[in-house]
Amino acid sequence: MAESKAQRILIVGGVAGGASCAARLRRMDEFAEIVVFEKGPYVSFANCGLPYHTSGVIKEEASLLLATPEKFRAQFNIDVRTHFEVTGIDRAAKTVEVTNTQTGEVTTEAYDKLVLSPGAEPIRPPLPGIDLPGIFTVRTVPDARAIREWIDTKKVRRAVVIGGGFIGLEMAENLAHRGIACTLIERLPQVMPPADEEMVRPLQAHLREKGIDLRLETSVTGFEQRADGLVVTTDKGDVPAAGLAILAIGVKPLTDLAREAGLALNARGAIKVDEHMRTSDPDVYAIGDAVETINVVTGKPGLLPLAGPANRQGRLVADHLAGRADARFRGVQGTSVVGVFDLTLAQTGPSERQLRAEGVACEKAYLFPGHHVGYYPGAEPIYFKLLFAPGDGRVLGAQAVGKAGVEKRIDVIAMAIQMKATVFDLEEAELCYAPQYGAAKDPVNMAAFIAANHLRDESPIVHWEALETTASRPVLLDVRNPDEIAGGVLEGTVVIPLPELRARLGELPQDRPLWVICGIGQRSHYAVRLLRQKGFDAYYLSGGWKMKNVLGG
Repeated sequence: MAESKAQRILIVGGVAGGASCAARLRRMDEFAEIVVFEKGPYVSFANCGLPYHTSGVIKEEASLLLATPEKFRAQFNIDVRTHFEVTGIDRAAKTVEVTNTQTGEVTTEAYDKLVLSPGAEPIRPPLPGIDLPGIFTVRTVPDARAIREWIDTKKVRRAVVIGGGFIGLEMAENLAHRGIACTLIERLPQVMPPADEEMVRPLQAHLREKGIDLRLETSVTGFEQRADGLVVTTDKGDVPAAGLAILAIGVKPLTDLAREAGLALNARGAIKVDEHMRTSDPDVYAIGDAVETINVVTGKPGLLPLAGPANRQGRLVADHLAGRADARFRGVQGTSVVGVFDLTLAQTGPSERQLRAEGVACEKAYLFPGHHVGYYPGAEPIYFKLLFAPGDGRVLGAQAVGKAGVEKRIDVIAMAIQMKATVFDLEEAELCYAPQYGAAKDPVNMAAFIAANHLRDESPIVHWEALETTASRPVLLDVRNPDEIAGGVLEGTVVIPLPELRARLGELPQDRPLWVICGIGQRSHYAVRLLRQKGFDAYYLSGGWKMKNVLGG
């Protein structure tokens, strides 16, 4: 077999994007000369595991190291150079300037194709005292090592975490696992900003139940070192002195190299790429946290610093470099999961807030199914929200929170979004069932039933937040049982338990809309079907009384 002309391909940066690109490229092209430059000490490590290493849940640092330069060379014949930083690109000459960060030596390396995987860096705002000892970010293995050593040597008993995203929540949990009292500060009204506010309220309550001092709508104004420890100052007063502070307020793309090379960036500083991940220079590709991505649901560009998309982009670029011209990155949908103590929050697709902000029409359905059948011991409720298009029922997104079975349902919805499926498809989804795993009508099916019933006008959905804004005040009909009503009922509500409804239809007006309430929504649907067939203008109040409590929490 004749050897193809060998390309010299340089990859700037390792970890999820660069390392996966290099390994895949070798599998696709045995003849290419592949060189990876990584300015840090590790080319491939599990940065998602860093918070769990700080607590000792992941005991050995070596467990986080996925591949070494020696392994890349021995297994793939790839030249990986750690402690080498690419400091300049000459696109006309097709060369890069490389600095050995240990010796200071500068060399020039030629390329046929260049892949940029520079990643992102933690945001460190220019606040007073930001550089005081004991203030850390969590991005690399050395970061985690430094935090562990600081905790051990300083005997830290109290910590402050700033930022309520993935890293912030995971660090708060893992610090608590080490017996460290933790304050979590978030400037927004909610943690986990990608999700809708009502869906994170159970998570916020859970954090407080676990002893986390959660402070929302609070902005950090600075840091001070006092006699009793590190003090974080905020717009709502000082946080008690701590021995440690973690900055987890987000990341920004590392694109100085691309900017200086004259590559096109978007308004947020991310590298613009085409569907093949090529930059404005067709011989230069870019992948990972530093690139602009397109949301497959909204069609709008954005940033999504997640490991999954970075890995896929790395593989795709390798395929394209190896001659697969049809290799295209389809975009992202933001599928993610975070565990906080024993509670899980998962999401796929844009939030309702994002959809509405970007002008995408959407409808929603709430439900609270068990993660498996109720008659089998241990069923845990899932707070579930499905977002869908009001016209054709296309699935747009979903969010769920609970103690068990959450992420597997969101994974199903994620695939549905990728396949452009509708809620009518999800009605027919054939999913695993055994009593200890699910139900014959899985929560995914149930969410689709609610959505499809709305679209078919069989059980049209209304929502609690619309109660005060609807043009004509509806009559509220509560079909819960008397023992449930004792726990609360809205003033002016007509109360008729579902078993009595057929016999008491004469008590209901037929000239006004009826919004039907039950515990979580199932009996409301039964009542709406009865009422609509009897000539009443009845609507299903999504999520029932439980949803009202969530919204009011």
